[in-house]
Amino acid sequence: MAISMYQASVPVFNKMLGNLGHLFDKALADAAARKYDPAVLLQARLAPDMFAFTRQVQIACDHAKGAPARLAGVEVPKFEDNEASFEQLQARVQKTRDFISGLTPAQIDGSEERAINIKAGPRELSFTGQNYLLMYALPNFYFHYTTAYAILRHNGVPVGKTDYVAGRIA
Repeated sequence: MAISMYQASVPVFNKMLGNLGHLFDKALADAAARKYDPAVLLQARLAPDMFAFTRQVQIACDHAKGAPARLAGVEVPKFEDNEASFEQLQARVQKTRDFISGLTPAQIDGSEERAINIKAGPRELSFTGQNYLLMYALPNFYFHYTTAYAILRHNGVPVGKTDYVAGRIA
């Protein structure tokens, strides 16, 4: 049985974004338990040349909303990158989930051969829909999602594989 482009995108992004919200909850609980300002985590990074936690979350959301939108042939919503708290990041995650949840299988299925052209920095990239999703959008989403997770873990937030994979089911 073949998997649909919709099933390979929207439910995957939606679930993992829910997990990201779970990670936020764990970070806030850790900050309260260890009595530190959770804002320090927002600017934390794994290496000096990597983006900070906040930017990792923003980019993960950008891929999660961009891929299904492009596959559906609809405009990608633009969000300002101005989040400065976990609450604001959670709102961005929820806006992303709300947007992608509004897309239907009929809009996305059959997009395997759709031409997808994006700008990545100074480069123009061209893909078929399937290659875009499987070889670009999902790997980029998981890179930034994983990096956000790793930043929390590196800073002592008690998260593990179950939080990363299972988090929130809904």
